[in-house]
Amino acid sequence: MVRCLYTILFLFGLFLTSCKEKNNMTFNEPVITNEIGHGDLIDSNSIIDPSNIIDSSNIIDTSITILALPDATIYKEGQQIKTGLTAPDSIVTFGKSLVGTPYLYASSDPGKGFDCSGFITYVFNHFGIAVPRSSVDFTDMGHEIPKEFAGPGDLILFTGTDSTKRIVGHMGIIESNERGNLLFLHSTSGKAYGVVVSPLNGYYETRFVKVIRVFPATYFATP
Repeated sequence: MVRCLYTILFLFGLFLTSCKEKNNMTFNEPVITNEIGHGDLIDSNSIIDPSNIIDSSNIIDTSITILALPDATIYKEGQQIKTGLTAPDSIVTFGKSLVGTPYLYASSDPGKGFDCSGFITYVFNHFGIAVPRSSVDFTDMGHEIPKEFAGPGDLILFTGTDSTKRIVGHMGIIESNERGNLLFLHSTSGKAYGVVVSPLNGYYETRFVKVIRVFPATYFATP
């Protein structure tokens, strides 16, 4: 019985050898692994040939497309102001024509003067755009954006004169943004006492609350 089994195994070996020689076949196939190092044992009778090891960590699947995600920027949405067909540049141009108008508390009459929100109200109403009359009511309006992305026609909100109270109490219109250097139009009760163009630095920077966008983003080169 044992002799018969050896005979069968011997004949099977001859068959395999014959097939390999006839078809130029090889059974010494590469091993793909990222866990077994050179010379590690597969079993008690065989050792991996280092030349046949392929590190699977170096295999690139060309069917996979990797997309780079943009930096996350959080935008807070507020109530919409219907600006119609008016362009933000028109708001800025008209606002600048009012520079020099004196300050007058609770007024939106250019013949007498403006307070800060009275100035905003008058400029926007000139184009048939309805806006809140009080600066604090702009807190939840429009589309909040980082001040670095502010453009002409965006609105800039500040605290009142007491910057420790983080409640909106003053506002203006962005006039320009040159490489982060913001200028804004507003009616101030300070030294200038009227409609002026001011830079966002020093005193106003400490009072800064946020910038809001009330016009469609298509008017702006930045988000």
